[in-house]
Order: sequence, then C-alpha cells, then structure tokens
Amino acid sequence: MRSATFGATVVAAATLLLFAPSSAVAQDAHTTPTFNKDIVPIFQKSCQSCHRPNSIAPMSFMNYQEVRPWARSIKNRVVTGEMPPYRYDRHVGIQDLKDDLRLTEMEIETIARWVDEGTPLGDPADLPEPRSFPDLNEWAYEAELGPPDLVIPTKPYTLPAEGSDVWWRPIVASGLTEDRCLKAVSVRASATGRGVAHHANSQLLNYDEETQEWVEVERLSEYALGKAGEVVPEDACRLLPADSMVRWDVHYYPNGERVENDVIEMGVWLYPKGHQEQAKNKQNLKLYSLLMKGGELELPPHGTAMTQGFHSFDTPVRIDSFQPHGHFRLVGKTLEIFDPTTGDLEMVSSVSNWTNDWHTSHIYEDDAAPLVPAGNVLVITGYYDNTTANRQNPDPNQWVGGGSRSADEMSHAWIAVTHLDDESYEQQVAEREAKELAKRADNNQQ
Repeated sequence: MRSATFGATVVAAATLLLFAPSSAVAQDAHTTPTFNKDIVPIFQKSCQSCHRPNSIAPMSFMNYQEVRPWARSIKNRVVTGEMPPYRYDRHVGIQDLKDDLRLTEMEIETIARWVDEGTPLGDPADLPEPRSFPDLNEWAYEAELGPPDLVIPTKPYTLPAEGSDVWWRPIVASGLTEDRCLKAVSVRASATGRGVAHHANSQLLNYDEETQEWVEVERLSEYALGKAGEVVPEDACRLLPADSMVRWDVHYYPNGERVENDVIEMGVWLYPKGHQEQAKNKQNLKLYSLLMKGGELELPPHGTAMTQGFHSFDTPVRIDSFQPHGHFRLVGKTLEIFDPTTGDLEMVSSVSNWTNDWHTSHIYEDDAAPLVPAGNVLVITGYYDNTTANRQNPDPNQWVGGGSRSADEMSHAWIAVTHLDDESYEQQVAEREAKELAKRADNNQQ
C-alpha cells in the first residue's frame, strides 16, 4: 500500500479506542473558564444548531439559565464523546473529515473545567452576539448549493400508534428528463415522522426494453436519523438516468403516537449538463456486508459477537465515505485495508462508541480519501454486545439474530466508492505526494 495516499495509523483489526480528552491544552490552567467568554462560543459552533427551541434536541442551550441545570450531564457527554453526536474515534486512522462535528480536545477540557469550577457566568461584556440559524425546514446543503434541483417525495403513509415494524415501499417518478450526474442528495423526514422513521433508502429503476421490466440501476440515497446526506466529488459522476423511477424503502416503527399521512422528501442537486463527459470516474453508494456468504449473525443472551466482511475491486478505487450500520447491539465498527502483496493491514476508520440513535456518513477530505490499488481488500469489522454493559441494549435476555426489524441486528456498512482507471489513480497519487513534499518543504523553512 502506498503510504502517501492516506497516512493512516497501522493497528490491529480488533483495536477499539474510547476517547478521553488530553490534559495537555494551551489554555492557562489557572484561568477559570466562564460561560460568557469561553462556553458560549463553543455552544454556538457545535451545539445550538440542535439545542435550540423547536429543533430536534430535547432541550435548548441558548442561554445560561437553560444550560446551567444540565452542566454535569453536558460534561459527562462531551468527555465520553457522546456529544456532539459524531462517534468517530480520535488518534485512529484518518482524521481529516468533512463536516466533522467533534469538539477539539481543548474545547472538551474547557467545558470540563468550567463545570468542575462551579459554572461561573462571567462578565456580560464578554458575551458574543447571538448566532443566527437557518430555518428548520431548510435543506442540508442549501446554504452552499441553493435549493435542490429536484424534490422527490414518498407517497403519504399513515402509521398507527401501536404495532410492529412497517416497511413502506412506494414507487414514484424521479422527474428527470435527461441523464444527469448527481451532485448531492439529502433526505429529510417530516417533523411528526422523524421519531418513527428508522431509515429511508431509495433505489433508481430504469426500464429495460429487452425484458420490458423495471430494473435496479443505481442506489440513490440512504437515510437514517442524524445523516445529512451525501456529496459526490467534482471528479466523479453518480449517474441518474432519464425517465427513471425511484423505489423508496422506508422502515417505520410506531412510538405510541399516530402519524397521519407522513411524507419523507429527498432533495437532489445536479451537476451541470455535460458533467458526465468531464468526470470519467464513476461513483456509487452501496451496502457492503460484514457476513461471509452463508454466514449468520447470532447473539445469545448476555453474549457478544464479531462479524467481518472482505471486499476487493478489479480496478483502483477511492473510498469517499464510510457509514457503519446496525441496531441496538452494535457497539463498534472499523474499516481497514489489506495489501496482499506486502501483508500490511492499515486502519482507515474506527467508531467504537456507536449508537443507533444517530447515524453519520463520515466523508473524507479530498486529499485524505483512501486511494486503494486494484486487488487490495477492504476489511470491515463489526462488534456486538448483548450484555448489560451495552447501555442501549433493550433486553440482554433475548436471543438476537440478523434481520430487518429494529429488534434484530444488521451487519453492513454504507460506503461511497469512486472507481478509477490506472491513469486517474496514478495521477491522484502523484498529486498527493507532490503536496506532501511541498508541505514538508514549507515546514522546514519555518
């Protein structure tokens, strides 16, 4: 494997780290942090987008009176890495990520010290101007890309207050009249349906004249609570065919309240016409299983399990994003790359404090996305805990097998992959090596 491609740390496959903040921070240890000067800027940057009135968080953190009763809980959640809800391990694998919600180690240390030293309010003159937020109905990516080019809704569905899992699979027209390349996609549940929509996936269907049947041609999107969406890099094309249909796959689970005529919407942004000719690399989003062919996932009461999947490609590829998926017993997942020519096993990403309450697609920065030679193997490992040690486990006395219900378990990851030819691969490797040499030269001159 070429280390210039992504510089990840080589560790054993079973390594799972729980983050604890470093005590080595730049802030003067003798200076007591105050809410107005030190805490509010952190909350404005990383917390208030959710913790504000009528947003998705259960409490608001817009002022001192709202924050103070939750201070001890806030400290615990940020120190353990549970909040903000971005469960990606530090100091393991690639750390250059787009839309990374994690607090810095200094920010975590500041919050912890503020709580330990009595949550002082501080000087009102230090309080920054309130932050303004977009309308709650605004699409993800709308601030950067404008309104979506297409909005593709499901057909309405009414979910009863009680019952078991339900799958709603309507087929609707995409609205495309010509082939186009996808730029970005984001799915949003309704305000009333957000708490009952476990996931909402979509598949593009195209009409096959030869068989006279609608056939699957491309995965359009995958949504679960917490996921903003997917953005396709400029050098790639995820093709959306003209006159295609969209088959939704929405997994609902009743939560005690009837939801009338729920509609889930998908916003689609398109690259300009002609992008298909300019971007010769094809990208796709697929489900990569962690179960060997014929294998099963089974968790006995008070037991644990590990699953592992292996995937390789005939051409070089670039891994653009990594999103673990599971239910209540999944606690961790890793992505590694194995080079069969050298025997090297290199860690790419690790999530060791995973929760079903919040799903994140970890999108690598452009110069950090792993470049994988043909024949190298993606090694994806999942860790499951059906014991009382797993705080999100609803019932450790149950046998749990693989399946689609919330009470079952799943073992896969959603990964966006750009497929490269040899020329594109070598060019991207060379560009990264040149950037790394230039960076080193700049550092040596300083």
